[in-house]
Amino acid sequence: MNEPEERMSVDIELEDGSTVNCEVITILEVAGKDYIALLPEGQTGDVQDVWFYGYKEDPNDPNVEPELSYIESDDEYEAVTDAFDEYLDDCEFDRMD
Repeated sequence: MNEPEERMSVDIELEDGSTVNCEVITILEVAGKDYIALLPEGQTGDVQDVWFYGYKEDPNDPNVEPELSYIESDDEYEAVTDAFDEYLDDCEFDRMD
């Protein structure tokens, strides 16, 4: 019997001090850097609803919370969204098998 896949989530604190729980969709590598794709709770899953952040783990201590950072450059953001589109295409292809 297949057990349901456990979903990972992360809480993101917004500028106004409120917190949004987000489901982790995937971690992508683009140009040698890691990025995380998050879906805020209650969103539909459209690409417009996905939040992207830089993602960095502490290689010396896996118990330390990963660090998230804003993507500052439009070119960098575009590269991440392109990689995410490829990820979605791969997922769709895998479902067809």
